[in-house]
Amino acid sequence: MLKSKFHWALIIVGLVLGLMLSTQFRVQQEKVQTTTVKRIEQLAQEVEATRSERDALRVRIRELRKELDQVAGESQHERLRTELETVRIQSGMLSVTGPGIEVILSDSSLPSQSGQNPNFYVLHDEDLVRVLNELRAAGAEALAINGERIVATSEVLCIGPAVRVNKTKRLTPPYVITAIGNQDTMISALEMRDGVMDTLKYWGIQVSVRRVAEAVVPAYTGPTAFKYARPLFQEGGS
Repeated sequence: MLKSKFHWALIIVGLVLGLMLSTQFRVQQEKVQTTTVKRIEQLAQEVEATRSERDALRVRIRELRKELDQVAGESQHERLRTELETVRIQSGMLSVTGPGIEVILSDSSLPSQSGQNPNFYVLHDEDLVRVLNELRAAGAEALAINGERIVATSEVLCIGPAVRVNKTKRLTPPYVITAIGNQDTMISALEMRDGVMDTLKYWGIQVSVRRVAEAVVPAYTGPTAFKYARPLFQEGGS
């Protein structure tokens, strides 16, 4: 009888333990499942946030590239505009102003001496060219004779008592050469001992120089067509 009661007690204890273990397992399983679901949801939210951040960065990158291209384009345009303006100034296609000097030249006031060549007492194209070359060598950035711009292709040629400049303009004395540049340097070059002014004054040629705070040299208006010269394009487009 005692043995039978003990047997039933063991059975009851076993059932209770089994029920308890089963309940605990289910609770633990539910906790694991709940934790897993929450973790998945959290990871999904993180992934979505990362994607949104990535998309925002892509948009920003496109915006920055667009801004960079725009700035580069503006910079390139400004550089080309500056280069074009420089070339136009150097070629004489633009009127320019700046500190400079005026050199006024007239024929000799001395009576020609017997036996002397009378041509020595009048100004010639070569005299004007010497003055122009002296000013160029002294750094003159722009030159004009009687308002006619002097450029690389300008010619100064005697035509009887007058001088022809730029193939079309006939000029007569007094000749006023306007030069823009360093005033002291240009004046020193002209007044150099045994230089161009000394030579002209020896024959009584009237020469005077004055400083001009804001000298004006007009744009070149002569012919610009080239008959023989043409651009040389190298490989690579330069």
